[in-house]
Amino acid sequence: MLGAALVLLVAGFGFGYPDLALLGTAALGAAGCALAFAYWRPRLGVRRVAEPDRVARGEPARMELTVSNTSRLRAASMIATDRCGGGSVPVPLLRLRPGMDTSVAYPVPTTRRGIVPIGPLRITRGDPLGLVTLSRTYGEVAHVWVHPRIHLLRATPAGMARSLDGRVDKVPQGTITFDALREYVLGDELRRVHWRSSAKVGELMVREQLDTAEPTIVVLLDDRAGAYPDPEAFESACEAAASIVAAAVREDLPVGLHLVTTVAVGPYLDVLTEVQPRPGDLDATLRRLRAQRLGDTLVFLTGPGGRADLGTVSSLRGTYPVVLAALFGDRDAAPVPAGDRLIVIEAADGAEFAAAWDGVRGW
Repeated sequence: MLGAALVLLVAGFGFGYPDLALLGTAALGAAGCALAFAYWRPRLGVRRVAEPDRVARGEPARMELTVSNTSRLRAASMIATDRCGGGSVPVPLLRLRPGMDTSVAYPVPTTRRGIVPIGPLRITRGDPLGLVTLSRTYGEVAHVWVHPRIHLLRATPAGMARSLDGRVDKVPQGTITFDALREYVLGDELRRVHWRSSAKVGELMVREQLDTAEPTIVVLLDDRAGAYPDPEAFESACEAAASIVAAAVREDLPVGLHLVTTVAVGPYLDVLTEVQPRPGDLDATLRRLRAQRLGDTLVFLTGPGGRADLGTVSSLRGTYPVVLAALFGDRDAAPVPAGDRLIVIEAADGAEFAAAWDGVRGW
């Protein structure tokens, strides 16, 4: 349009054709108005609410988006789309009046484990003649965390030493252990009063004790890329890890989550949401677990590529009284023989693992 306007103006004024000059002036004016129209940026407020922002894989989640026009002029001829994961969602914003807002709710895809980015909102504006189209983004990016699917595990590890509250445990270091001193509260047993400290402080001080005989579960998720030729096998391993963590929390048992490639930091379900296969050193991780002696039950979750490492994992039987290995996605291979040093579960997915876990008799 600008090129045609320049040609018409030169031809009209240069050769004395007023009609061409008029057309060139009109074209130049239309292009100038279109650029000025596109340059104006409407002021829009964007607010997002995820319900919920953390959800298990396959469960429903939705995003509610509210867009408000905070400018004094009508934001006409706007087309809005909101980014949702790998797709886009249309948002009706045509001729949004000043001070008004509009809301739209749409489902968030939760078919895959991971963090789903939502936003930013992309506003596309054009002039009435359709000469200029300009896109801008509004609002921040929100995230919806899609946790691994959790399967109900009814069995929890126990052992051979019976603690004072009736639980069965394999931890060899006793039961009740002194933890701290606190002030006496009405209803405390007098036999727990620490008289020497009470005489020094001038107030009755009571011993607080804790039970160190609870079984501690250590979950080691093999997140090495070479262990999982099939990505679904890794998804099943993540589901198994999440199920064990949830069962331990439900039974109020100490549990720790560890990865082969890195140290797990943060809430365990969020860690399992973010984790992706990458190169790692299993031998170094096993040496660290052997040196730290973090619990009494070790659960190793791996894929077909980790079958050859089960013998190395079983060497931790001297440090951890119970060692269990779960192998996912390798049912066509020869079964792994189970011995006294290692309990082996071979499962196709998380649901099959849960059923096999409840059937283990080696706890």
